[in-house]
Amino acid sequence: MVKLRLMRMGKKKQPTYRIVATDSRSPRDGRFIEIIGHYDPRREPSAIAIDNDKAVAWLRRGAQPTDTVERLLKISGAWDEFKGTKAAS
Repeated sequence: MVKLRLMRMGKKKQPTYRIVATDSRSPRDGRFIEIIGHYDPRREPSAIAIDNDKAVAWLRRGAQPTDTVERLLKISGAWDEFKGTKAAS
């Protein structure tokens, strides 16, 4: 099964994350199929850059997001686009 999940990057104690589509059997920082976006939790406010078109395409193909990635997709508006609801602006 394909999952949308975070892949840790950055130095020790200074994490940044890539949001990737990957096989659920591969390790957290292992092989991935495609990079969907980036997430930097250390900035104030947190920096989230997600390619909504790619994310929605993967969701429509059956990819399952982790809980954290689902929250990030809701913030970016990709989750509402996937579900077919209007984003509250």
